[in-house]
Amino acid sequence: MDKNTQKKQQESPEKGKFLSKPRVFFGLTFILFSVVLTFSFVSYLMNWKADQSQAGTMLDKSIKSSNLFGKLGDWLGNLFIFESIGVASFIIAFLFLVFGTVILKKKMFKPWKTVGHSLFFICWLPIFFGAVTKGQGVLSGVYGYQIMDSLNAIIGTIGLWLVLVASISLYFILEFNLRPSSIKSKLNDINENTIGKVKSMFPNSDENFEADDELIEEAENTKINPSKITVTEIVNPKSNRETVDTPLSTDVETIVTPNKTSFEEDKNDFSQPLHLNLNTKPSVPVSSPEQAFDVKSTTSTAVTTDDDIKFKVEVAPVIDILDDSDRKSQELVEKHGLYDHKLDLANFQMPPVDLLTDYGNEEISINKEELEENKNKIVGLLKNFNVGIAEIKATIGPTVTLYEIVPEAGIRVAAIKKLQDDIALNLSALGIRIIAPMPGKGTIGIEVPRKNPTMVSMRSVIASQKFQNTDMDLPVVFGKTISNEIFMADLSKMPHLLMAGATGQGKSVGINAILTSLLYKKHPSELKFVMVDPKKVELSLYSKIERHYLAKLPDAEEAIITDTNKVINTLNSLCIEMDTRYDLLKNAFCKNLKEYNKKFTERKLNPENGHRYLPYIVLVVDEFADLIMTAGKEVELPIARLAQLARAVGIHLIVATQRPSVNVITGMIKANFPARAAFRVISSVDSRTILDSPGADQLIGKGDMLYFNGNEILRLQCAFVDTPEVERLAEYIGEQKGYASAFILPEYTSEDSSGSVAAFDPNEKDALFEEAARIIVSTQQGSTSMLQRQLKLGYNRAGRIMDQLEASGIVGGFNGAKAREVLISDLHSLEQFLEDLRS
Repeated sequence: MDKNTQKKQQESPEKGKFLSKPRVFFGLTFILFSVVLTFSFVSYLMNWKADQSQAGTMLDKSIKSSNLFGKLGDWLGNLFIFESIGVASFIIAFLFLVFGTVILKKKMFKPWKTVGHSLFFICWLPIFFGAVTKGQGVLSGVYGYQIMDSLNAIIGTIGLWLVLVASISLYFILEFNLRPSSIKSKLNDINENTIGKVKSMFPNSDENFEADDELIEEAENTKINPSKITVTEIVNPKSNRETVDTPLSTDVETIVTPNKTSFEEDKNDFSQPLHLNLNTKPSVPVSSPEQAFDVKSTTSTAVTTDDDIKFKVEVAPVIDILDDSDRKSQELVEKHGLYDHKLDLANFQMPPVDLLTDYGNEEISINKEELEENKNKIVGLLKNFNVGIAEIKATIGPTVTLYEIVPEAGIRVAAIKKLQDDIALNLSALGIRIIAPMPGKGTIGIEVPRKNPTMVSMRSVIASQKFQNTDMDLPVVFGKTISNEIFMADLSKMPHLLMAGATGQGKSVGINAILTSLLYKKHPSELKFVMVDPKKVELSLYSKIERHYLAKLPDAEEAIITDTNKVINTLNSLCIEMDTRYDLLKNAFCKNLKEYNKKFTERKLNPENGHRYLPYIVLVVDEFADLIMTAGKEVELPIARLAQLARAVGIHLIVATQRPSVNVITGMIKANFPARAAFRVISSVDSRTILDSPGADQLIGKGDMLYFNGNEILRLQCAFVDTPEVERLAEYIGEQKGYASAFILPEYTSEDSSGSVAAFDPNEKDALFEEAARIIVSTQQGSTSMLQRQLKLGYNRAGRIMDQLEASGIVGGFNGAKAREVLISDLHSLEQFLEDLRS
């Protein structure tokens, strides 16, 4: 070897080290820049409306940025996402990562192939998101929106989508070679690979492959089950003991080399391969029973060849593999147990039944004389009108007796319905209600009030086994049916309840009965009430349980809302809470509140991601008509929205009114309140407004009610709960340890809460104020969204500029969905106006 060669070899390591330093520097720089871009983009997408406004204020220290990388992140996000290619900018960050790994000689990706795929999606994704979002937001960027808009104008919407679908389809066909001929060849390759894998299970020798082919051919001809092949002889050639000498009459001979690590105790004896003779039938005699065994689907089989050596065949059991999240949640449950939402108030005692008044014996007394008299009057009256009766039966309830009649053949139901007033006159009863026909029965019902009704107390229904042992999520016990059975309903299944009735007919008692039922069944951690009481006296009894069961706004002094303005804010706050809960359910992949809370209890949801145990929220509005009169649509719209959407997230409504007119109980309200309770009303028109059918005008009052659940109308006697009983119940709960405050609802600020626009200060005007004014005057369109597009601003900054334009007198006030009025007609007048502002 000459000296020059030796010198080059000595210099090459030093030269390599010198060249590696710049490579490491540039590679790590590219990777770091990729990370900065990625997190800047993510932060920008989360706060793009605010961050976009910060893009041009890099040197202004008074303006703070919400981006993770500050104003640099704002600038990067605005440059790449808003002004360029939208969310496809993440591909650019990925390309920097690829180039960094290539420079470092870490071949994690194929660089040129990766660049080709990336360029395709950089071109395709912005146009796709532009077509989906119609240019709204920042997903498509300016590039995506402009290309989409041009293609839409040239080839139309259908043509645009055809181009998008065709291009992505062509990409996948070319990339994955999805042509029919290639697919067929791949299937053939799979079959050949399968046969090859079967052959590769045995040692690589020509004899074994020939034996394998013969075994497969024989198995196909004789249809032998391979799982039942019998091993008839195991011979150790090197054994010091006497071996078994048997004739080799087998069809297949297989040589198996054992794993030496599995037999470390006797390495010398297993230096030679074991000979296994495989027969389809055990025709060769063996010297001992241990030398034969069947390989089946058992877990373990042992074969003894001599006194010391055993050969075992094991089949691995099926392992039930948990994913990472399930395994972690299972470990947390094993370590800490299930999450206990009652732990904060672990010593809370549910109220006892003794707090409710015992009104004595509530058994129904049967007055046979009254029953016989009413029966004779009904039968006689129907005969007078030529209505024959085949059968009549009486069912006695707490306040009403139901007479079921079976008319003779040929009698029309309408003929009996017309006799309602005549029957009431003949029986001298307060109100007669005819049910023709009765649902699910071949009879016609006539409900006649009893002369001596029986009281249904709240204590009797709360103490019943039916209520105590119920598994309903939100059990509500109304009272008893006409057959003296306790009637219960699940508020979570209703899912909302509309109550109406004239003054003094039991509506307020019905609300107290519902609230009492829920307080007796649900822990404070499971249920919260939002109470609206315009009359200020009906629900004030429940103020004592504020720290246990009530919810309120953050700045509210009292939990029970009586002010109409606070009612509007509370309803909109509930809408925000509803939207927040839907986001939590979406992230947890749950359909309803019950599934979500179950997952949280099993510790499958991480509280660090915003997850928490969600209690049921019940909104109670005592006098809905007063809110409609004072606030109108501002109250009706959020209530209708809650009624439509809030069921799945555990928010339920109980709305009561004493004026059931169509301008109070509108079609939108009725459509979203399938469950309705009607107490006595004055006219049948009011009954039809509530129930879509007459009957509530024939009730007798004092808790007599009709309940409609979307299928049939049931007549109930509402349970009676007096004011002192509610006071005792509230005091018992209020005296126990509660939470630090009431359940706090999300903060809501109305759009018009700020009042009129503040006076204009020329010294505090935005840097783009004059340019925005010229755009507004030249186009004669006072639109915030136009300023966003023309000046490339975020919504917040464009809104502030529009407020300054309004305060200065260039544009008019907010006009709903319409654009603002432009008060300056031409640019010449505007320049003079701006000159006056500068001076």
